[in-house]
Amino acid sequence: MKKFLWVLAAMLFVLAACGQNNDSKKGSSADKEKVLTVGTEGTYAPFTYHDKSGNLTGYDVDVVKAVAKEAGYKAKFVETQWDSMFSGLNAGRFTTVANQVGINDERKAKYKFSEPYTYTSAVLVTRKENNDIKSFDDVKGKKLAQTLTSNYGKLAKDHGAQITQVEGFNQSMELIQSNRVEGTFNEKLSVLDYLKQKKSADVKIIEGDAEKSESAFVFTKKTDQSVIDDVNKALKTLKDNGELAKISKKWFGEDVSKP
Repeated sequence: MKKFLWVLAAMLFVLAACGQNNDSKKGSSADKEKVLTVGTEGTYAPFTYHDKSGNLTGYDVDVVKAVAKEAGYKAKFVETQWDSMFSGLNAGRFTTVANQVGINDERKAKYKFSEPYTYTSAVLVTRKENNDIKSFDDVKGKKLAQTLTSNYGKLAKDHGAQITQVEGFNQSMELIQSNRVEGTFNEKLSVLDYLKQKKSADVKIIEGDAEKSESAFVFTKKTDQSVIDDVNKALKTLKDNGELAKISKKWFGEDVSKP
């Protein structure tokens, strides 16, 4: 009887040890969960900002969540000011940045980029009833509201417009609707967001030959290429299945995820 009890006790000990080993393996698996740590501003509507409930939201935030889910990663956001965004990336505080980071030659020399998820360009905005301006070239001699130091101000000058100086986008739109200027060159996504918020605005968009700009996830040169490949594969799937188009239309009323 004593021998039986001893054998039984030994078996129970082995089973308990096996159970602990399995739990340990489960914990090890959980520890290996893939995380995509993303730097973003959280103050740049409608791309990355906080809603009335204090939740981080926006176009870029939705894209990140969709990409992470598709790629099998957990998305973790780290909010930081734009001025310190790239230094934070360089220091390894996050894996990537999602904050409408434009792709240009200067940045490509220092960083790696994913495939673009946003395409935009400069557009011309006028009142709906304005029939004198039908193209970029028609602004010669016309009064346009522009910030002097922006690329859009330069675009207006290059096309021979008279410049009325403003402090920003909203002031430009106010001057157009109050008929104090005839238009403004500005960034298409900002205009689409404005029209989404103010559906009764008496303005229209005129497309032109302005160069397209592309925004993407940005990584350091040291980033494991497999991570970038995972992001690109997810972006392709989300473009092909229409999910990125759905996110775009939610925020801008049209698909800005394709050229």
